[in-house]
Amino acid sequence: MTNRKEKHQCIVDHSIHATYDGMLINELSDILKGSIKKDFPKISDNQFICNSHLINYRVSMLNNIITNDTKNNARLNKRLTRVLEKDDFQLIDVEKHLEDSLTFGQKIADSVARFGGSWTFIISFVSVMIVWILINSFTIFGLKFDPFPYILLNLFLSMVAAIQAPLIMMSQNRSASYDRMESKNDYHVNLKSEQEIRLLHSKIDHLIQKDQPNNMEVQRMQIEMLSTIQKQLDNLKN
Repeated sequence: MTNRKEKHQCIVDHSIHATYDGMLINELSDILKGSIKKDFPKISDNQFICNSHLINYRVSMLNNIITNDTKNNARLNKRLTRVLEKDDFQLIDVEKHLEDSLTFGQKIADSVARFGGSWTFIISFVSVMIVWILINSFTIFGLKFDPFPYILLNLFLSMVAAIQAPLIMMSQNRSASYDRMESKNDYHVNLKSEQEIRLLHSKIDHLIQKDQPNNMEVQRMQIEMLSTIQKQLDNLKN
């Protein structure tokens, strides 16, 4: 333990000071010690620096910490802005876009495909076939316009299938276009989200690896300065 009345020589201006008027190099933090050793590389840990010069080093280090943090945060913000400006793809409402661009023929194709794939069509179609067969098999109401093997019915069935198939394919092509546009939208959403998450990770890493240690160092310097003030007050009381 150093003697309160012991005198020390400051490494900066070689002036003589009491113990309470400064600190030994080995009592300083590693960051502050490294900053002093840049100007005085040959100093040892048991040498002394007075409070007036120590304050200058502390203020200089605080300025460097604030400047570096400001530059790093500005760089991260520029990266985020650049990523957001780079992707000029405009997300669209795919369903509304396709509905607004429908032609009259496409609307008919969708209606036919929607009706052809419903129970209403199946029940109606089976009912017509049953009525057709009954009429032509039992001569109901005196009618027998398509006797067995129902060639006219087969002709109508072939015509319905021939007309219905391309209409259904047109509707399926529209569904495929919808799926492609939806996939493209999802791709850009996922890409933008991934880039923003990466930048968010960079900010969090900067906060943990840079800002938090710097804040701890600032608090350490504040405690050291308060300790110095306390030493001087104790000396005045004595």
